[in-house]
Amino acid sequence: MNPAGYPGAVSEAVWDRSRCSVAGTLAVVGEKWSLLVLREAFLGVRRFADFQRVLGAPRAVLSDRLATLVAQGVLQRVPYQAEGERQRHEYRLTQKGIDLHPALVALMEWGDRYLAEDGEAPLELRHRDCGEPVHLALVCAAGHELAGAREVRAVPRVPAG
Repeated sequence: MNPAGYPGAVSEAVWDRSRCSVAGTLAVVGEKWSLLVLREAFLGVRRFADFQRVLGAPRAVLSDRLATLVAQGVLQRVPYQAEGERQRHEYRLTQKGIDLHPALVALMEWGDRYLAEDGEAPLELRHRDCGEPVHLALVCAAGHELAGAREVRAVPRVPAG
């Protein structure tokens, strides 16, 4: 077994961890409230008051997380105005935000497998077109579905140029 903990992992001496994509992603969305805001955005919540009501997050924390997600281009602020009220903003997922959906599904599936009481998941994802349950799969470019990390080998990229 090598230092990374599974067969075929890249050695520590070869890989520049200062450019780690996992660390960079966590810097953007790795805080609990940020992930919960994203969960709610995927479930259709758009307005500050609705995020606060559903999440129970402190107002200052929610404001900060929304501002960070907007600054990082994961959400965008879009103005709206209900009749007779002042203009407000709602928060909509950008393409950058939508591309985080598989990460949230992976976290959800892990939680369903290891944390769900009595083995009952609180929420199920279904395909809009056919109604069948959705699951996340690790697939190589040739179309092979992988069972897990032991079937993956990490290889450092050679800089272009």
